Amino acid sequence: MNILEETKYIMNEYDVHPNKRLGQNFLFDEPSLQTIASEVTNEDTVIEIGPGLGTLTAILAEKAKKVIAVEIDSKMVQILQERFKLYDNVEIIQDDILHVDIDKIAPKAKIVANLPYYITTSIITKLLNTNIKDITVLIQKEVAERICAEPGTKKAGAITYFVKYYADSKIVADVPRECFIPSPEVESAVVKITKREERAVKVDNEKLFFEIIKTNFTQRRKTILNSLSGIIDKEMLKNILKECKIEEAARGENLSLEDFAKIANLFEKIKNANN
Repeated sequence: MNILEETKYIMNEYDVHPNKRLGQNFLFDEPSLQTIASEVTNEDTVIEIGPGLGTLTAILAEKAKKVIAVEIDSKMVQILQERFKLYDNVEIIQDDILHVDIDKIAPKAKIVANLPYYITTSIITKLLNTNIKDITVLIQKEVAERICAEPGTKKAGAITYFVKYYADSKIVADVPRECFIPSPEVESAVVKITKREERAVKVDNEKLFFEIIKTNFTQRRKTILNSLSGIIDKEMLKNILKECKIEEAARGENLSLEDFAKIANLFEKIKNANN
């Protein structure tokens, strides 16, 4: 029985209907599944997010020392518990990954996941704020391209700068929509994210740094002067941009990670001096 036949059998056996609200699309393409699991070894503990029917879980269980599968859907948890009841290296946790203390359950684990598209950014943001260093996820291709874009290019967004601050990222494979049940409306891609030992730039106030980037990209058609004038006094901002050697007419999407760090650090310095 191949993976497609197995997927259809399990869906029929348990009367499974993919939950659109949870963004469930079941991947049945074996080369894609093997690509996602390719760097897992028998020394690894792996946290799998949203295992669904357990198709990827089965591959991981054969390769990893331990698999911790975190699934929010109670129906899927039932299937997983029955499917892996004879496996001594598979632990199933019913919970929302956004509520799980990842550093507590497995701080040195690798993350592997076929992520629901609607919460991709929230999950990646959470993961980069843990001690996890190795993340391999299958996500919407457009989001993958944004994550892996170079800062200062047209495809870059706030998530580009956020990820680059913490990690290196690259697209390792494209996955056509025909590889899923049901077929999503978009193409997908496998992304590898590797956490750096040190941040890409030195920032004195990370919260302010990310606020500046987020504010800019919610108004990306505006110049950097106009987009940031809501959080920094305009005259002060003009002086900051001048000292940072950034044109007032520049758009934030054309700035580098270093440029945003300079703006944030100088603004923080001025604020502290005035207090």
